[in-house]
Amino acid sequence: MQVLESQLGERLLRPSSDVFDAAVQVEFAGEQRVPAAVVQVADTEEVAATVRAARDGGMPVAVRSGGHSYARHGLADGALVIDTRRMDGVDIDAAAQTGWAQAGVTAGAYTRTAGAHGLATGFGDAPTVGVAGVALGGGIGFLSRRDGLTVDNIVSAEVVLADGRVVVADSEQHRDLFWALRGGGGNFGVVTRLGLHLRPTKQVTGGMLAFPPTPELVAGAVNAVVDAPDGLSAMINVMKAPPAPFLPEAMHGEPLVLVLLCWSGPPEEAEAAIAPMRALGPALVDQVAERPYPEMLEGPPSTGEVAHPVMRTGFVDRPDAAWGAAAIDGIAAAVSPVAAVNIRPMGGAIGRVAGDSTAFAHRDHDVMASVAGVFPDATLAPDVNDWATRTAGALGIGGGGYVNFMSTATQADVDAAYPGATLDRLRQVKRTYDPDNVFRSNHNITPG
Repeated sequence: MQVLESQLGERLLRPSSDVFDAAVQVEFAGEQRVPAAVVQVADTEEVAATVRAARDGGMPVAVRSGGHSYARHGLADGALVIDTRRMDGVDIDAAAQTGWAQAGVTAGAYTRTAGAHGLATGFGDAPTVGVAGVALGGGIGFLSRRDGLTVDNIVSAEVVLADGRVVVADSEQHRDLFWALRGGGGNFGVVTRLGLHLRPTKQVTGGMLAFPPTPELVAGAVNAVVDAPDGLSAMINVMKAPPAPFLPEAMHGEPLVLVLLCWSGPPEEAEAAIAPMRALGPALVDQVAERPYPEMLEGPPSTGEVAHPVMRTGFVDRPDAAWGAAAIDGIAAAVSPVAAVNIRPMGGAIGRVAGDSTAFAHRDHDVMASVAGVFPDATLAPDVNDWATRTAGALGIGGGGYVNFMSTATQADVDAAYPGATLDRLRQVKRTYDPDNVFRSNHNITPG
């Protein structure tokens, strides 16, 4: 630690200071965790020095990049937290259609920079998430049915290993590590720079549709996207209506179907692709329009309020009206002020990638679904957990799990995310690159 202190000075943050307290705040709260120190690194060399110091001191390592994490992987008791947010460089090689993002870059910042060149890499639907975090877990969002998951668009990763060495993993070098990083999360090292494939995406047709909830509409919306051309992706939420000015006041807090859709195919085919969604019924809100793609990742600023998340995530078959009714009933019974059944149709380019080509192991499903409750009062946690478990059970959510949407990090979660042969192969890679399990502040894949 003395070496780090002399090298970093005020960028090595200790507990019991206002600067430290601010550095360990994340968008979603959870069980209290007190790191030993936060290291505000500026480059790869400082990341490597921090990893070596943690090993020498017998301390765990945690890595923080973007603005939110449901399972709060960026913090751990007694850990050296590597805060990469100063590493925020983005380089766009428009000719090669490759973007390079340092470890602290957020999805919103990268998308705006790439958008200035008429290019895009698909992430999720939130601007505040770290590119590295969403990419290493999977990444399903507005471009996924056209381009595949974010993991399918990683072309290179610079990684600080557990012994402090820096390597580059890609299709030619450290190929087993490259496979594991694409879905296996932060188990194998600190990714300090990612190379990502870019695709021409200057304008899209997208935005919000909101409907009064019916079981048939829920099922129809999901199946319309699954059956659509690859250029249509959507996030469908059966949720408590927010107190938004564009919704009738009488609906605030009541069940609502809110669809965020994006057509990234040929502009002249947009209306035909979206027509089945509009035909579902009279919309309360229709904000679908042609727009620059970066607008799809714009969101409201954080309120700064403490928010506790509970998530249950997995996969389902194509829903029918009975499934839609269970989703609506679940939201009507929700005990948290913010509650949603989030549905992400898959298929398209996601399903055309071989199931064993990356560590994301669930490409054979049509639909990813999650039950989420967010609440400000920690005493509500038992009730929200019970509600989320009941609702996920009623919806038959299972068949695996998605690490980016998990609010817990148990062995059962790891087993769900990485079934069978996938977990066996990940453990082999772990034994090679992190046999002492230095990187364990995550959905941990043990080397044993």
